[in-house]
Amino acid sequence: MDVVDSHQHFWSLSASWFDWPTPDLKPIYRDYAPADLLPEIEATGVSKTVLVQAAPYLAETSFILDIALKTEFVAGVVGWIDLEQPGHLVDLERFADHSKFCGIRPMIQSIPDVNWMLRPSLQPSLAVVERLGLTFDALVRPEHLEALVAFVDRYPNLPVVIDHGAKPEIAKGREGFDAWADRIAAVAERPHVVCKLSGLLTEAGARAGADDLLPFVDHLIGTFGPQRLMWGSDWPVLELASPYSAWLDQVRAFVARLSESEQKLILGDVARNFYHLQA
Repeated sequence: MDVVDSHQHFWSLSASWFDWPTPDLKPIYRDYAPADLLPEIEATGVSKTVLVQAAPYLAETSFILDIALKTEFVAGVVGWIDLEQPGHLVDLERFADHSKFCGIRPMIQSIPDVNWMLRPSLQPSLAVVERLGLTFDALVRPEHLEALVAFVDRYPNLPVVIDHGAKPEIAKGREGFDAWADRIAAVAERPHVVCKLSGLLTEAGARAGADDLLPFVDHLIGTFGPQRLMWGSDWPVLELASPYSAWLDQVRAFVARLSESEQKLILGDVARNFYHLQA
């Protein structure tokens, strides 16, 4: 079965914009480039990836677009602009001319104001995002989901994907599930919103076993359905918790009870359709 990784990163510690990961995250505090990921995807049957920004700088988006241009397996790029800076719209138009540019990701989880996405100052830029047919990656946590419901209702023509299942606090067990489940279900009621089955292991801590993760995975499958759920690795952040192949194997085991066509949706087709990836 052909697999698409809907969420991965590259970075260089020497880049002028580099500020994360920090040295305390020793397992991933090094450069990551296509040559590092290629053996992982070749060993697991992943054919294409979506390269996602990791720093809130225009220069970083240009950097990953250059990588994508030279890297066959990178089928799409999700970049960054400052949605509150009208001057950045020139850069957005320039990015949109790139054949592999798919959309934008503001780093909402790092913004103190949980209602930031509802600021009127974002509306002109988001209108351009919509006009250009681009996507919006929502990097949020459970505390952002109430605002996200209002956001997606305000922009019904904006294709939105929730990164990492909105980062439920799996390490807290039932408490983490209860704080997240109803909120994510409310967002899932909006049919133009999809979700990434990614990033869960780094939220799990010691609760990373199949029995710990299954209630969260089942809830995402039950609320979004296979038609609006896409697998992603979140590599190399994933390496803080698991090898690349182990996470993909775990997800394959979770979805094995679904039909073959439903498995294909989660493991590739939803990402291809949402991001309009080239064959």
